[in-house]
Amino acid sequence: MQLASIPSPSHSVWHLGPLPIRAYALCIIAGILVAIWLTTRRWVERRGNPDHVWDIAGWAIVLGILGGRIYHVLTDPELYFSAGRHPIDAVKIWDGGLGIWGAIALGAVGAWIGCRRRNISLAVFADAAVPGVVFAQAIGRWGNWFNNELYGRATNLPWKLQIHCLDIDVGHATNCPGTNSTVLGYFHPTFLYESLWDVAVGVALLLIDRRLRLGRGNVMALYVMGYTVGRAWIEAMRTDHANHFLGLRLNDWTSLVVFLGGLAWFISHDGFKAERESSPYPNEPDPEPAEVSADE
Repeated sequence: MQLASIPSPSHSVWHLGPLPIRAYALCIIAGILVAIWLTTRRWVERRGNPDHVWDIAGWAIVLGILGGRIYHVLTDPELYFSAGRHPIDAVKIWDGGLGIWGAIALGAVGAWIGCRRRNISLAVFADAAVPGVVFAQAIGRWGNWFNNELYGRATNLPWKLQIHCLDIDVGHATNCPGTNSTVLGYFHPTFLYESLWDVAVGVALLLIDRRLRLGRGNVMALYVMGYTVGRAWIEAMRTDHANHFLGLRLNDWTSLVVFLGGLAWFISHDGFKAERESSPYPNEPDPEPAEVSADE
């Protein structure tokens, strides 16, 4: 008898007339709104124009979603293009399947385009944006909970996660093959582990930045290192389909490369001694020092 467990939804889609409302999409949208709100607050603190956040976010969101889907499809092509599969499913973003590395990579390209159009330093904008980004990732992971996906190994721990056999197309639980039950089993809630880790990284970034007032892209570098450390151990617990290279899941190798890139940036840009820029606009002159009266 199961004494304790985390339940999972048996429905991930609701309908308003002919319009399907998907929980996965709602979680992604909620994360984006939180990221924009927090980025705007931090951008204003850096003497930036709040209207520019929306301009840059538009580019970053569109390219980020596109990049996330491309990465997912390219790293797991057999899910869509092998025998018996349906290639059209590759474009069904609403069914889940956004690779964070592709989303960050093309999202950064989108942010660069937006920053360039507004004559903004990308490193300064990234420092303002990454706490909101990691909180958005934490919220987005709850879309995996609604979809009953990306869970870990089977477990009997008190916080084990109940998983249903969910038909993702119609958005509700169905009987598991060969049984009369919709419950597949109980597993490590890796979606929750990653969500909590993301929140911890986001809080740490806010506290460190408040105390040290970091600049030169080093808040971004700390985000990269912090997120990848957590992703590495969480990835090792997952049992969903993934391609492997030299015994490790492909995402583990990506985490390692990205972590080393973040570390190299952090060290080469003065680490914790990097002071925040006086202006987010590179061509804006530094404020003149206050003149001292001769009588003082």
